[in-house]
Amino acid sequence: MGPYIPMILTFILLILGIPVAVSFFSGAIIYFTFFCRDLTITTLIQKMLTSGMSFTFLAVPFFVTAGVVMNYAGISDRVMGFCNNLVGHKRGGLAYVNVLLSTLNGGICGSAGADAANDCKILVPQMVKRGYSPAFSAGVSAASALISPIIPPGAGLILYASMTGTSVVKMYYAGYIPGILLCIGMCLTVAIIARVRHFTPDRESRATLKEILQSLKESWLSLMMPLVLIVGIRTGWFTPTEGGLVLISMCALIGAFAYKEIKPCHIKPILVESFSSMANVSLIIVSAVIFGTYLSWERIPQNLAAYLISITDSPGMFLLLANLLVFVMGMFLDGTAVLMIATPLLFPAAQSYGIDPIQFGIIMIVNMSVGGLTPPFGGVMYLCCHMCNVEIPDFLKHTWPFIVCLLIVLVLVTCFPIISTLGPDLLY
Repeated sequence: MGPYIPMILTFILLILGIPVAVSFFSGAIIYFTFFCRDLTITTLIQKMLTSGMSFTFLAVPFFVTAGVVMNYAGISDRVMGFCNNLVGHKRGGLAYVNVLLSTLNGGICGSAGADAANDCKILVPQMVKRGYSPAFSAGVSAASALISPIIPPGAGLILYASMTGTSVVKMYYAGYIPGILLCIGMCLTVAIIARVRHFTPDRESRATLKEILQSLKESWLSLMMPLVLIVGIRTGWFTPTEGGLVLISMCALIGAFAYKEIKPCHIKPILVESFSSMANVSLIIVSAVIFGTYLSWERIPQNLAAYLISITDSPGMFLLLANLLVFVMGMFLDGTAVLMIATPLLFPAAQSYGIDPIQFGIIMIVNMSVGGLTPPFGGVMYLCCHMCNVEIPDFLKHTWPFIVCLLIVLVLVTCFPIISTLGPDLLY
């Protein structure tokens, strides 16, 4: 029982609301102080510093910063205008725009929190002004934001690839089909809700071809950025990490010279916001490395894998148990924490069952996204409720159809490996 005390303590601290990084670090320090003294504190600190210097992890702050620069550059506004011309004539038009905007932004910023905050600032006021309830507006913003971590360059894809030694590029290509499935599923969900609740269209008539082409002309530079990123990585012009820097440069140049919205006075707030957004993630990453050292030292992942194999020899049953475990963890823990804890625990077992590591990674990330909407501690749920001044019961009343949509896509990704592996297989 002794070796498991640090892990139990970490879970208790997380449930009590202690910051994720502090919880991870506390559990690991207690283990290496009282249960195992083979590693000194100096060695642990060196491990933390070394993990923070990883070239692969460097992609995460780059893409977070790209999302911040994108907001200051006016890119989101133009993409929103293009989406509104495409679907604004339908019932619930701005809800469709919300979903499409998150899908397109996912190819640029890759962060659910950043996308949700962006939607709450830009779209929710417009939706409320046009008669949508604040709770529904917040709900569709939160749900659609969960597409962003799955569409490359989502931070979760990078973190999973780094922890398991899987190709980052293959994880990128694996995310597109599940992300598009989520976009389609949420659009269908919006269509059903709009018909049941008799929403009115946001435009009196369908946009003319001239209007669509005009909005495309204004936003084509923004829409080209994900394509440049894909082509550049695929052709070897730059690595995924370098791609983050390329994306920052593109957003800054477009915002400064094409759209003329980024000014020299914006440099400081961009840097401050980027640093604030990334500081917590960086601390989680380095503290999770120490926590992972504790897990490996006690062979907890290997023991869990052996236990699961003793329960069932069916890969399908293992995936069901893994999904249930990650889903329950997501109800209580931050999505990044779930990924950091569950991946080293479950990945060895997935390997022993012969499950494709690409498919398993997508399953983990989709399931992690569901946790962002579920009580009692859904991170995206709290963010949108706070920004839109909505009570959580009202939020959940309007959000449960989207949770069902996410679970359906999770089941499809779990049952049909080709959804995750088709992209990498076609391109490699």
